[in-house]
Amino acid sequence: MTTNAVSAKWMFPAVVAVLRHPSLWSTAIRQVFRLAPRGWWRRFPFLPLPDPAYMKFRLVTAYGGDGSDPRPEDLLTYLHWCKAWPEVISH
Repeated sequence: MTTNAVSAKWMFPAVVAVLRHPSLWSTAIRQVFRLAPRGWWRRFPFLPLPDPAYMKFRLVTAYGGDGSDPRPEDLLTYLHWCKAWPEVISH
């Protein structure tokens, strides 16, 4: 596991999985910025990456164990859930 809580080897397949689903692009971008800590642009690496401690917590609570990398399909499931959430709460 890297300091960013998910490994670099996981990020490429995850990005490819999202790129294959254009209907999730705006949701993915929105979630990137929602999970980024305030003032992310002031700290190296100057990218809107989620806090590593938060990501580790989320991965451990979702998968148990040491918080291993999720499957790219799980990211797609999460993004579908995020996209559908406003409709769920309005009914």
